[in-house]
Amino acid sequence: MEAHLLEWLNLSVRWVHMITGVAWIGASFYFVWLENNLNRVNPKSGLAGDLWAIHGGGIYHLEKYKLAPPTMPDNLHWFKWEAYFTWLSGIALLCVVFYSNPTLYLLAPGSSLTGPEGVALGIASLFVGWFIYSFLCDSALGKRPALLGFILFVLIIGAAYGFSKVFSGRGAYLHVGAIIGTIMVGNVFRIIMPAQRALVAAIAENRTPDPALPAKGLLRSRHNNYFTLPVLFIMISNHFPSTYGSQYNWLILAGIAVLAVLVRHYFNTRHDSHKFAWTLPVAAVGMICLAYVTGPAQMPSAPEVAKAPGTIEYQPLPETAIGGGAKPAAAKPAEAPVQASNAGPSFDKVHSVIQERCSVCHSAKPTSPLFSAAPAGVMFDTPEQIRQNAARIQAQAVTSQIMPLGNITQMTQQERDLIGAWIVQGAPTN
Repeated sequence: MEAHLLEWLNLSVRWVHMITGVAWIGASFYFVWLENNLNRVNPKSGLAGDLWAIHGGGIYHLEKYKLAPPTMPDNLHWFKWEAYFTWLSGIALLCVVFYSNPTLYLLAPGSSLTGPEGVALGIASLFVGWFIYSFLCDSALGKRPALLGFILFVLIIGAAYGFSKVFSGRGAYLHVGAIIGTIMVGNVFRIIMPAQRALVAAIAENRTPDPALPAKGLLRSRHNNYFTLPVLFIMISNHFPSTYGSQYNWLILAGIAVLAVLVRHYFNTRHDSHKFAWTLPVAAVGMICLAYVTGPAQMPSAPEVAKAPGTIEYQPLPETAIGGGAKPAAAKPAEAPVQASNAGPSFDKVHSVIQERCSVCHSAKPTSPLFSAAPAGVMFDTPEQIRQNAARIQAQAVTSQIMPLGNITQMTQQERDLIGAWIVQGAPTN
């Protein structure tokens, strides 16, 4: 029941996070598009420009003031709660997924950190990231946006590299995303909203508004706009182990972030010209290159594996070692090690390993208390189910080795090699 309730809590928080995130990012995209497409030719007195648009069967006329109208309207719509609830639901999701069981989901197997240390590092990184970003923006670098952007990129990828040394691939990626998300909501809470409040207050008091504050708010809003696509990738990255599961996951993240920013820059500037249209084919080619370089290494043929010296040791775990947040107990060696044969690994040997190391979770009736149902609906109860999922097993248990989660069932490298050799020979089940 606890695993079932946790799954529904995860679903609810994740759904709220997605809904509010879509609202926030959608508003960001829209207002940048609106700003870029204003008609600034001979605007009316006091206006920066206007725009006519049609949507949903109606025609709209929008006007932007250089600073503010002479008097404030009775109803003024503010855009802030989308940002606040996206961040709050994101923090809640970190707690539900990573911080409630850090040794399983957050920390990398063999990490030098304890669970509480990993949680403390994750939380501290959010606030440290915001203060470093804000300090750099308020420094002389704030007037050199290209250099500022490069330095911020280097620092964020440096954080990704550091996280990858102690966190799981998913944990490292999601904490980079959380740092960026904290920077974005910090911009809204600390810069954009105060600037807008000051503007409204000046109008209400019949004072001339200070143009510096709205300009600063607009700059931070544009920063948020460029952050959105990398954050969106990180939000969906946990579905793609070839990215976060790679030993070079931080470099993959850097490459995708660069491509995403290039694409965003084209859409931010195409109103003026299409001189950055080259970024679209470059991004497409870049994704193809990333797919190529992250491909699984060519595994040796089955006979070559079989001729390797030594034995493949199968070490079953006691049932009490599986589940919960504690580290599993030391595995006991089997009475008779499994010997590699000249014919290649038999399915019986592979089946035994999968049943002991994987089926505790991936089963119609998981024995691990962590899950009430098989994760992602993937089950290894029958030989046919195992054969059908051979490619997935190779990607996640052999190549990237992100499974089992936190290696809680202590799958050995020899067992991974055994499964890999079986898949190379065609994944036979007879």
